[in-house]
Amino acid sequence: MASTLAESTDPYCLRSGEAAELLRGHPWRRFVALGDSVVEGSCQPTPGYSDVQWADRIASELDAVRPGLTYLNLGRSGLHAHQVRAEQLAPALAFAPDLALVVCGGNDAFRPAYDADAVDAELTAMIDALRDVGADVVTVGMFDVSYSPAVPEALRPGLRERMRLLSARTAKLAERLGTVHVHLTDHPLTADPSLYSTDGRHGSARSDAIATAETLRRLHTHLARSAS
Repeated sequence: MASTLAESTDPYCLRSGEAAELLRGHPWRRFVALGDSVVEGSCQPTPGYSDVQWADRIASELDAVRPGLTYLNLGRSGLHAHQVRAEQLAPALAFAPDLALVVCGGNDAFRPAYDADAVDAELTAMIDALRDVGADVVTVGMFDVSYSPAVPEALRPGLRERMRLLSARTAKLAERLGTVHVHLTDHPLTADPSLYSTDGRHGSARSDAIATAETLRRLHTHLARSAS
């Protein structure tokens, strides 16, 4: 299916003009993104889809609706959750954001020794600190990369269990701490091979386009609730 699609016709992506409608009247002026390669941008190009990475796309859409956004992307490939907090939280706070994207734990969950409690503690520390300076915080349950064709069959069950545990734990944290949570793990296409890169660890440009659409829709819901 994906081979015959382009982003403009993909039913799971943004329609023309949809981003502007979703973000109309948004208040955000300073957007910071913290995390690992998902935030830094490591998606594999997909014909017919934008090569602009997910966090950069969010910033671009925010700026298109309200020009003058200041954006800082601190993401760096390969980091575990404790490294994201140790290396990125201080500069993120110094940036004085009013919107923050926090995505990490995936590299922890790739290992059989994944410590869910430890990752929860790191995420909690970052979310609390960012909310304390007045930022709305976006958290994410990522697509289940265990479905990537590049993941060896023998490794899939264990990886799937850990990735879904990370997603479920992050969702619980989001509910408790009041983040804007984007749940992609049970997206209708999470098992579609077109969402994953050939390295078995990252997504494709199609997955970033879908993640952008879902993120903007969740931000819209947050704006609507805040206004009511």
